[in-house]
Amino acid sequence: MKYILNLVVTIFCFPISESVKFRCDYRHTYLGWFKYHEMPATWFDARLLCHLEGAILASPTTPEMKTYMLQSFCKPQIFTGIHATLTKVQFHSVDGVPFDLIPHEWAPLEPDNKNNAESCIALHSDGKFSDVRCDEPRPYICFRPHSNTEVNICGTPDPEYHFESQTNKCYKFHTKPRTFKRANFACSAEGGHLAIINNEDEAKVIRDIYTKYPASKMIGNFWKDVAFVGMYNWGESADWTTIHGQSLQEAGYAKFSPGEPNNATEGEYCGSVYRNAMFDDLWCEKHFAFICEKKPDYPPVCDSSEERPFHTPVCDNDVRPESNTDDQIDFRSDGSKT
Repeated sequence: MKYILNLVVTIFCFPISESVKFRCDYRHTYLGWFKYHEMPATWFDARLLCHLEGAILASPTTPEMKTYMLQSFCKPQIFTGIHATLTKVQFHSVDGVPFDLIPHEWAPLEPDNKNNAESCIALHSDGKFSDVRCDEPRPYICFRPHSNTEVNICGTPDPEYHFESQTNKCYKFHTKPRTFKRANFACSAEGGHLAIINNEDEAKVIRDIYTKYPASKMIGNFWKDVAFVGMYNWGESADWTTIHGQSLQEAGYAKFSPGEPNNATEGEYCGSVYRNAMFDDLWCEKHFAFICEKKPDYPPVCDSSEERPFHTPVCDNDVRPESNTDDQIDFRSDGSKT
């Protein structure tokens, strides 16, 4: 009878989800998909990068989430998605869970809101919390809850990426303007890069994409007849190359609009494309629309039912506490809990 009861609880608490594909750089578990980012970032960049990857910045909102997160990193602490960046000292996770509903234990002398500037929450390797500055970079974990949303032909759940048979590539026109560096950041996080035009066929694709986004449908106060693409003036020396280091001639397309590039106002060192697919030089630090491209098979996607080994990181600096057998979660190769 006890065995049957345990089986029923397991089925209802941890339902077996249908097979769904997502990025292979995320680890699938019965909780969802996880990815540990060891490279530190500010809280704002971490939140944005997770969002662009199709996930959210992970928060230890349940004991199970907390245990998995603690098993995933070795650093003294990581950012969580718990923040008070919108309403001072009133903390919520990025998915809306109030802080008082999140099990937590503060580290000694925390929280202290030092200099009235600590609006983000860090998770320590011993499982305790502290309030920290959001602009001080830390590692973090992205989390994608279980979803029935499948990746499309472009290898992403983002419906704004569209496959073009003329080039065998996928493209996304971002109407929310960003600076050149932030546009490049967004494209990279989505698994692609700022678009590079390689031939006349691709130039036609760009013109066709533009027709779907007339200026009247683009919201905001910015110039709507140009968009950043993947080229810029290396070293401000009139050496226009792609972001992958090729000259425009080597890349296969080097058509500037008549009279361009002219650096009409100092600082036009970043590349853009007009609606007619001719190039222009633009100010790198001003905000414009931009076009991303990605290969359909990158980043690779994996089936949630595929067996892949779970690797608990080996910590050489003894920052993680010794495992507590009551709290430790072991994962089978298919991501389920033992």
